[in-house]
Amino acid sequence: MTQDLLLNARDEVATRKRLLQVSLGRLPADRILRVGRLFESGTGTWMNDAEIVISGRRIAFVGPRGSYTGEAAEVIERPDLAAVPGFGEVHKHIESSHLTPEYEAALTIPRGCTWTCEASHEYSNVNGAHNLEFWLTARKAGSPLKIFPLPGSAVPPTAWEYGGGYFGKDEQAAFMADPMVAGLDEVMDWPAVCNADNPSHDRLWGMIEATIAARGVVEGHAAGIKDIMNINAFAAAGLASDHESWTADEAWDKITRGLFLEIRVHSMPDIVKGLLERGLSDWSQVAFATDDRSASDTLRLGGTDHNVRTAIRAGLSPEKAIQCVTINPARHMRLQAHVGMIAPGRYADIVLLSDVADLQIAEVWADGLPASKGTDYIGALPAIDWPAWARTSVHINREITAADFALDHDGDVADVALLRPFHWAPDFIRDQLPVVGGEVQRDTARNITKFAIIDRHTGAARVAKMFWLGTGPATPDTAVGCTVAHDQHNLWIVGSSDAAMAMVANRMRQTQGGWVLASGGEIRAEVHYEIGGLMTHRPAEALHADMEAFYAEANKIDWMYEPTYSPRWWAGFPERLQFATLTCAPWAWALVAPSDAIPQGFVNVQTGETHPVVW
Repeated sequence: MTQDLLLNARDEVATRKRLLQVSLGRLPADRILRVGRLFESGTGTWMNDAEIVISGRRIAFVGPRGSYTGEAAEVIERPDLAAVPGFGEVHKHIESSHLTPEYEAALTIPRGCTWTCEASHEYSNVNGAHNLEFWLTARKAGSPLKIFPLPGSAVPPTAWEYGGGYFGKDEQAAFMADPMVAGLDEVMDWPAVCNADNPSHDRLWGMIEATIAARGVVEGHAAGIKDIMNINAFAAAGLASDHESWTADEAWDKITRGLFLEIRVHSMPDIVKGLLERGLSDWSQVAFATDDRSASDTLRLGGTDHNVRTAIRAGLSPEKAIQCVTINPARHMRLQAHVGMIAPGRYADIVLLSDVADLQIAEVWADGLPASKGTDYIGALPAIDWPAWARTSVHINREITAADFALDHDGDVADVALLRPFHWAPDFIRDQLPVVGGEVQRDTARNITKFAIIDRHTGAARVAKMFWLGTGPATPDTAVGCTVAHDQHNLWIVGSSDAAMAMVANRMRQTQGGWVLASGGEIRAEVHYEIGGLMTHRPAEALHADMEAFYAEANKIDWMYEPTYSPRWWAGFPERLQFATLTCAPWAWALVAPSDAIPQGFVNVQTGETHPVVW
């Protein structure tokens, strides 16, 4: 029997030849699964007393109970359960679970998800050369989670950044030759797409051309694009989707201009309610996207199942909500021949529900076999010995010292450039800070501390540093840092002393990534992301325990906070700083790793303009 773990033309033809014979009863099936109800996602209807005939990893036949006349090695009865297709993630960064793919499978399959379109610009920016190999390794080793990679358009995110990967037209053309690759990951640099004089313009359009030539999907990222003219331009450019809508008005304007709408859970209640109020009846242009969710949040809230339940609570029917994580994303990604339906030829990925209205999952089947019972994973968990290229990614080839973070100035007072987390304003903030001993000082009383980014990709370990407002530790001699720094994933550190920041950086050299908290001259807590500096090769529960221990130590620190500016979730330990280094639209001024062209790392990523951080 063909072991079609990864799609290729020869194995696919051999598999379908066998399925044809099994469906006609000429060859025996492996098993028949009989259920009380079966959801036909293509029509949104139910079949009562149905049977699903499975051969190998695929479905050969679907029909009413007893309609299959062939033989099967076993018959499994689930008369009290309803079968729906395995859920799919239309847009997800597995790296944000901070688990390697085999442990991601063990976490998400019990929550209904059996296939994922991996939005791969996180690991791409760490190790572009091995990106595709990384995402296909677990499946090749036997994991039942199907990962369809979409190589990152944001490699690098802007023309003023560099790192562990570079993708252009030639690289994307090579990726698209692999049948597991579904298209191009979210195109985020809208200023580069629409302005021919932008240094990234030709690179991005080259990737778009290579994707279109291979009949792939060009995914979009329309953050901040809310006016009708730019929405039209975005769609006209061939960017097929958006997952950045925050309101029903924005979502409606985008879906009515032809964009495929990928709704994230934080804005889902308002958007679903608003679309229903506007009379949306055909939801085929809608899917639900998890995007970024940690392992801890998935253990607490759920995965794709949480997205579906949230939509149902917002007023969407269970049938339409299930279509938004099955057939809709499969059709959009042009994967409907393999996933998204309980139908012949598709993978035998089946979610068995004890309650449809509340989406209560009793079992999940993947690749034709039981993979979970309740929230317990019972499927294959291949043992993968990740090689050195995955385990060694923090390339800081020197000792970091407190002097690396000093900002020198002659005089008693310095003019300084300030940013705050998620600073979307067109200009930076200007202020003045005292100078002591020739070095510009922080001002904890005004919530001003020091933020730095260290290049961890080239070995040079160049440091960009400046002052930030409303984040970081107020506790003296304290710093925290992480190697998750979207999207270049250099090492960021925020601290109340330069010595503490150096301690964090040097510990990160040793651990090869994750979180480090230092205070009072000691390492207080750490969490290891030893794979790519983004993920750990451990179960979700182990990672969650480490994060809880880290939070316990972090809660002993006094963290800066600006209630007039920041939402309540920003109070306390600033975990969201791992997203505060984003440079995609609508960002303007940002701090990036230094380069010869931008020695201080402070740049307007829309225009390329630079400015001193102290003057």
